[in-house]
Amino acid sequence: MAGYQLIINAEIFRGRYRKNFEHPEPVPANLPLEYRFSLHAADHTFLKNHRIKVQVQSTWFPLYDRNPQKFLSNIMTASPADFSKATQRIYAESHLVLSLAP
Repeated sequence: MAGYQLIINAEIFRGRYRKNFEHPEPVPANLPLEYRFSLHAADHTFLKNHRIKVQVQSTWFPLYDRNPQKFLSNIMTASPADFSKATQRIYAESHLVLSLAP
């Protein structure tokens, strides 16, 4: 099964809720930010030599609603003019912290 890939968790997390869900706020452009969220019940055992792939995307369209890439109070009311191209950056000093079971 060389090269086989298995999705362990597929989660939509909107950056506007990175601090809390009660008070959404815009994501400032070109500024590294910390994102913390739980993978819920995505417990999985990785064997020796397994690799982990993390994808960062700005939208899952057409599987999920379109992301206008602009802060709006309600993205469901976005007009065509509200949609724009987005560039996602992962900075060299970025890291992923995973909990390890004994």
